[in-house]
Amino acid sequence: MPTIISYVIDNQPQYGLLIDGVIHAWTGDPFTSDNFTPGPAIGTPDHVQLCPPVQPSKIVCIGRNYAAHAAEHQAEVPGEPMIFFKPPSALIAPGEPIEIPSGIGRVDHEAELAVIIKRPARRVSAQDALSYVLGYTCANDVSARVLQQKDDQWGRAKGFDTFCPLGPWITTGLDPRDVQVIGRVNGDIRQQDRTSNMVFDVPTLIAFISGIMTLLPGDVILTGTPAGVSELFDGDAVDIEIEGIGILRNPVCVIQ
Repeated sequence: MPTIISYVIDNQPQYGLLIDGVIHAWTGDPFTSDNFTPGPAIGTPDHVQLCPPVQPSKIVCIGRNYAAHAAEHQAEVPGEPMIFFKPPSALIAPGEPIEIPSGIGRVDHEAELAVIIKRPARRVSAQDALSYVLGYTCANDVSARVLQQKDDQWGRAKGFDTFCPLGPWITTGLDPRDVQVIGRVNGDIRQQDRTSNMVFDVPTLIAFISGIMTLLPGDVILTGTPAGVSELFDGDAVDIEIEGIGILRNPVCVIQ
């Protein structure tokens, strides 16, 4: 199955196919085309400017979807998926800096498996849910923890510009039931768990969300984070690694 990558060439973002570590030009579109014939080689991901792999209409996030993460915040595991949102303006690409405004208090990383929706999904069943998925990528649900605790809802804490790194590419054909999710800061493992330990699995999440709102092509679902979140500081480097996908890496800077 193809790996789909978004990159900039001639100042224009476009999709390509990643094959054996090399980007190939592609005339297709991930949401309308089933033709994955690669074109000429462009280069490696290290030598091009990457984009966020999609531009969604919405980013739907799930809270407390790992019991151990709920426990580390002295919170109960919800009886049904807990939904919140991040704005599309929070998206940044691999390598772009996470910008933390000074004075907002503690800001944490959250390593997550991200689901990319391929076609409109409305009131789909859990049994059919995965047929609406284009693929999967890595996400970092950056969170202003003090503001999250202060506010009655999480829009401000989760919604700052740059607070949703996404990438590095979209892996299709992945089985999301049992893959490893790792979060590292400066090379040290802070989070490590498997998606098999999620309270609500991917099909359940898609069915639940699509019963409330229509998911559109390119929409993103962040499936929750394992235990081990920790504070980020100026100069840190954060890696989100997901088995079968790759590594999303972003530096951290504090801005005035």
